[in-house]
Amino acid sequence: MTTLESGPDTRTSWMVCPSCAAMLYAKRYERSGRVCPDCDGHGMLTADQRIEALLDPGSARYLEPSATAADPLGFSDSRPYPERHAEASRRTGLTDAIRCVRGTIGGAPVVLAVMDFRFLGGSLGAAVGEAVTVAAETALAARVPLVLVTASGGARMQEGILALMQMAKTSQALRDMDDAGVLTISVITDPTYGGVAASYATSTDIIIAEPGARLGFAGPRVIQQTIGETLPAGFQTAEFLLEHGVVDMICHRSALRDRLARLLALAADSARRIEVADDPDPVCVDAAPHAQGDAWERGPGAREKGRPTTQANQAAGINEIGLVERGP
Repeated sequence: MTTLESGPDTRTSWMVCPSCAAMLYAKRYERSGRVCPDCDGHGMLTADQRIEALLDPGSARYLEPSATAADPLGFSDSRPYPERHAEASRRTGLTDAIRCVRGTIGGAPVVLAVMDFRFLGGSLGAAVGEAVTVAAETALAARVPLVLVTASGGARMQEGILALMQMAKTSQALRDMDDAGVLTISVITDPTYGGVAASYATSTDIIIAEPGARLGFAGPRVIQQTIGETLPAGFQTAEFLLEHGVVDMICHRSALRDRLARLLALAADSARRIEVADDPDPVCVDAAPHAQGDAWERGPGAREKGRPTTQANQAAGINEIGLVERGP
């Protein structure tokens, strides 16, 4: 039997697929990375499972962000917030809903921040916002790419406006990385909603989604009730969002590590080329001289034989995502 908090119980032989309700052999489901062999549904992974699946063995070095206020509002509903927090920590072994590490993927250095939905629904609070910011600052200081793996139900209501402030805080941290030209990648897993979806999950250079992952600010039921209209089929799924240009690509979990390794290698190679001042075949050209003059004066340049073209870019080794690629 499978539960949201603990995943399939491998002590039993069989379980029900969370996506299609098919009967599955529990150990086979675990060996496949919690991907259903019948419907290909991608089940939830813990933060530690993600880190183990993505990083090179033995390369993980954990980052410990500064402590934050445990209960800034003195919030209490049926149970006090500190009690709920302590129980989530005991059950998951995490201090909050995210784990941040430095390591390598395919030999390329990276800072990895992975959310865990088991911890209060992966909600964004002050501790999560601080952890993402520390991860971004660490990546910026070392000038290595940052990869964010998201899984969240939204901002943490027990922290009120302080939780919402984390959207601005984390977005600014990613903006600093963008200004410095350091690669950022987000991996959208199911589900990613609320303040996380509206901030750092969609503020990166490249957005990768797992098949079927749902991404949005409000849930489809809330949106449908608000606008009074029927939403299109597949609304907020990765496939729908790819078709409408919100995500850059969909990647199966079994191929995710190789895809990230490829992107990180291309980014590292591009950075090395830029650092070589006497590169005999530069691929980055200063566009400022070509932008001088009014539109009438610049128009004839479109007919010049030496103008930049797609074929010229391919000959220079620039691939479809704008990164320099060596080799055949």
